[in-house]
Amino acid sequence: MATASELQQQGEKLFHQHDYEAAAQVFQQALDAYAADGLHDKATEMRVNIALIHRALGEYEQALDLMQQALKFFQEQGDAKRAAMVLGNLGGLYAAMGDKEQAYNAYRQAADAFEELGEEKLYGETLVAMGDLQVREGKLTAGAATYQVGLEHLGDLNMRQKIIRRLSGLLNRFGGGS
Repeated sequence: MATASELQQQGEKLFHQHDYEAAAQVFQQALDAYAADGLHDKATEMRVNIALIHRALGEYEQALDLMQQALKFFQEQGDAKRAAMVLGNLGGLYAAMGDKEQAYNAYRQAADAFEELGEEKLYGETLVAMGDLQVREGKLTAGAATYQVGLEHLGDLNMRQKIIRRLSGLLNRFGGGS
């Protein structure tokens, strides 16, 4: 019999392979195992993972319900870091739903919490997500600026982030772009 942790790892592997239905089943097993062990924080993390699967499948209402449950749990527990992580995921969910205002609000709350907690990488990742949303909305200057600040807080950048950082620098050097 697999442990809750092993089930979680198996679910993560399936999720990354885009086998969402199998991943959801395994995450549910992990959730049940963590809950049986009295590890309600870990069980709630599995709830977030299941919500991310719903988001990937376009099942936004189910995802929203699970994320809101998780946010409430972590806030009640005083777990500011995990609450902020859920807020960041909510930002992505609202963006996928087309609710840009709620997306910005969730991202902003998450970024503020990460900054307050000294979580540099998570702060940077959240700002990058906000900047990406701004760029997709056609707010190029604001998006590039937000993205640039986010990149400054990340350690290792992927190729796309390195290119965008260079382009942002050029925009800033040549009059800000639009």
